[in-house]
Order: sequence, then C-alpha cells, then structure tokens
Amino acid sequence: MDPAAFRARFPVLERIAYLNAGTDGPMPRAAGEAAAAELDAQVRDGRVSAHFMRRHELLDALRERYAKAMGADPADVAVTSSTTAGIGSVLAGLDLGPGDEIVTSDSEHPGLTGPLIAARKRGVTVRAVPLKEVANAVRATTTLVACSHVGWHTGELSPAALAEVPVPVILDGAQGAGAVPVDVKALGCAAYAAAGQKWMCGADGTGMLYLEPGFGARVGTVAPSYMAFEDPSKGLDGELRTDARRLDAPALPREAVALSVTAADVLIEAGLDHVTERAATLADRFATALAESGRTVVPRDRTTLVAWEDPDPEATRGRLAEAGVAVRNLPGTPYLRASVGAWNDESDLERLLAGL
Repeated sequence: MDPAAFRARFPVLERIAYLNAGTDGPMPRAAGEAAAAELDAQVRDGRVSAHFMRRHELLDALRERYAKAMGADPADVAVTSSTTAGIGSVLAGLDLGPGDEIVTSDSEHPGLTGPLIAARKRGVTVRAVPLKEVANAVRATTTLVACSHVGWHTGELSPAALAEVPVPVILDGAQGAGAVPVDVKALGCAAYAAAGQKWMCGADGTGMLYLEPGFGARVGTVAPSYMAFEDPSKGLDGELRTDARRLDAPALPREAVALSVTAADVLIEAGLDHVTERAATLADRFATALAESGRTVVPRDRTTLVAWEDPDPEATRGRLAEAGVAVRNLPGTPYLRASVGAWNDESDLERLLAGL
C-alpha cells in the first residue's frame, strides 16, 4: 500500500483534515463517479426490468465485500440500512421476554440502546456494566450479551473473553468493520452488525449484518419484505429464505449500493489488513501527540478512535471546523473525538494541534 497514492483517492483531504470517519467516512472519488454513472443510466434508460436486475447484481456484490470485511461467508451476511437496523432486527426477532436477561455496557451508542429499550418494554432485564466487564458479568440468568466491539466514546475494545462465554454475543461493530481487523468466527459472536458509511466509506443508509447460521435459525423475520422471499411470485404460498439474506434492507437505492461497492473496492485493493494497521498506528501517534501537548486523552485500545477532554467540546469542534479540521464532539461527555483512518497523515495531525 502506497499511503500517498491511497490518500489521493479521497478528494476531501485536499481541503481539510478529515477526522470524522467514526460518523461518516471520506468518500473516494471513484465511489462518487460510480454513483453518478448509475444515476445517469437510470435517467437515460428508465427504471425497467434491467434496472431491477442491476440492483440485485449490485446488492450481491456489496454482500461479498461486506463478508470479506467481516471474515464471513456471503450467505451469512445481510445487507442492511445501518448498524441499528441490523441489531434491531436480531433483538426483535428473538423470542425474548420476562425471565430473559441481556448484559450490555454502560457506554453504548443509541443505535444499540434503542433496541435494548424496546426489549426491556417486552419484559427483558437489561443489565449494564463497564465494557471491559461484560464477559465477567455473564451469570446463570443471562440470556445473551449485546455490546460494542469498539466503544464509540473511547476506542476501547470489548473483552476477548466474550468468545468463551456460554451465551450468544451480539456485537455492535459500527466502529469495527473497516477500522480494526474483524473475524467474526474468531470473535465467536452470534451476530455482528456494522455500518457501511463509516469506516467502509460507503453511502449513508447502508450497513451489514452477520448471523452465525445456528443462531440465525432462532431469529425470526419480523417484517419480511420482497427481498426475504425465495420466490416472491408465489404470494401467500411463498417461502422465506432461510439464510441471512431474508434480513436484507427492502429497497436500497441502486446508486448508493454502487457507491458502497466501489468504496469497499478501494479499501480491499489497498489491503484491508494494511488499511487497519496503518490507521491504528496513526491513531496511536495522534494520541501520543495530544497527550504531549497537554491534553487529557481518554484511555483507549489500539483502535482508530482518539478522544480527549475539552472544557467546551462543542465550541472547540466549531472552531476546528473553521480551521479546516473535522472532528466530533460527543454529546453528554467532555470529549472531542478524532477518527483516524489510513487516508490520514502527519499533516492532519499538525493541523489538529495547530487548531487546538
């Protein structure tokens, strides 16, 4: 991987120090061109049978890319509209109620806390502990664990011991897939949901969901769509697919899927292992430099997120934006967060430090 050549594929970096992939990743030039080509084709040719065939072709292509990013088999991957949609479909599809207990962490993103609140309204007990303690918190009454693979505030990793707990583990990989090495089989998780627009640099409204086949058989299809059927033409006699594809998003735009396929190809061509290693190394460098400049950096693991304390995070985020530095403040916390990718370099760190 040539870092300079890789960086040149992301036009936004010509203008600003882009450190916001934990929200939305930078879009490769080629991805924008792919989306434009698909839109042009629809304007030119209309949306008739060939259009729908193209949508299905692109969806399966994206499924293959997402499977590669998670170390999964394509048949075990659904193409969703977000991390939340994936987690929500799993928790809603399980037969959970009074007597069931979910262990989670006390620092989860609303994308997971929302489905957990919905489960609690069905009578499920939800018990929150620090992320590093979720494996130790599993007890005889625990039904499953649902937590982040990478904590969105701090960049902490979930404990490796989760691979050994005797209950299913559902991981929120919004800050995982494309950012850190992901091997769902090594993680031992029953489900892994992640985003397409963050570290995979794809379109908003895209995501992925891995389901371990044995566990997936327990997950009901709450709202079957056209995409869930083996043969939609059979009407009420139709049968639902049995693999993860039955949880595909009902109707992702053709241009958005094409954008996401091409963005994923940019990362895959560079080598996902090289991309994640360079990003982690750069993030460590950012964390060290921020600490040396007098900032209080939040304890983290070797991931792509670097958070630090600030007396007025929202105001500082706005001031940095005016200086051409894109970071995020984390509501409800005293933190600013830089999301460091393989597309970044030392010049982005220098601009961040100068802006602060």
